[in-house]
Amino acid sequence: MKTPQSRQNQSFSARKPVLTVVIIELLLLLAVFVAGAIATVKQLDYTSPVLMSFTPIALVLIIYLTLRRKWRETGFRSLRTIPASHAKYYIPLLLVLGTLALKGFTELTLSKVAFFIFFTLLVAFVEETIYRGLIFRTLLRKSAVAAVVTSSVLFSITHIMNALSGQSMADTILQLIYALLLGAALALLMLKNGNIVPLILFHFIHNLIQFLGNDRQDTGTLFYDIFILVVLVAYCVWLTFSIRTKSSSSESSTPGSSVVH
Repeated sequence: MKTPQSRQNQSFSARKPVLTVVIIELLLLLAVFVAGAIATVKQLDYTSPVLMSFTPIALVLIIYLTLRRKWRETGFRSLRTIPASHAKYYIPLLLVLGTLALKGFTELTLSKVAFFIFFTLLVAFVEETIYRGLIFRTLLRKSAVAAVVTSSVLFSITHIMNALSGQSMADTILQLIYALLLGAALALLMLKNGNIVPLILFHFIHNLIQFLGNDRQDTGTLFYDIFILVVLVAYCVWLTFSIRTKSSSSESSTPGSSVVH
């Protein structure tokens, strides 16, 4: 049992994990909303709000993780820390990327590719560090379920801002569901292996394919979207079953203990 003195020595996030998550999410939304308002007034292109908000956020994250020496704690670890037997759990992510690529690509130029490499890497680093890093790790102190569900829901809600850029409500709802399932799958992978690096790489390539891809909407692309949703549902079920089975076997072999992957 923790004494009052030991609680005082804990960090703010350890003492008030829920409030910490609320503050992180509100600050992120505020930054994006302000950047979006500025971009609207100045009639800037659709990537401007993200660049204006995520660039300083990325710098703050890098400084914070460096000064507090929290890179490893947040999940930035060598890929060698992932057991070779766990490589199979990343295969569905490759299936998602392959399916997205089947939609085709628009006309590409070197400058366009270079810009979106920087843009999507920025987004991947910020979103994964916040949702599967800070928020996930903070809520993991309460429970694995709270960490996975809450980080996934908040990740999904953040994408509702796309509706403000003129995206149709139907497309926004589809994207919310997609982001929720994708966020859950990535959170479950974080729970299983504790390594955020492959998640950032996937997020980066995923968004790069989307931005450089063909944006036409027809029956063919709708089939791909539905297929990916089905894959993600099955993927989440598989990961959940795998984690629960591993936890049950660990607890039965060591009575009274619990394992967090």
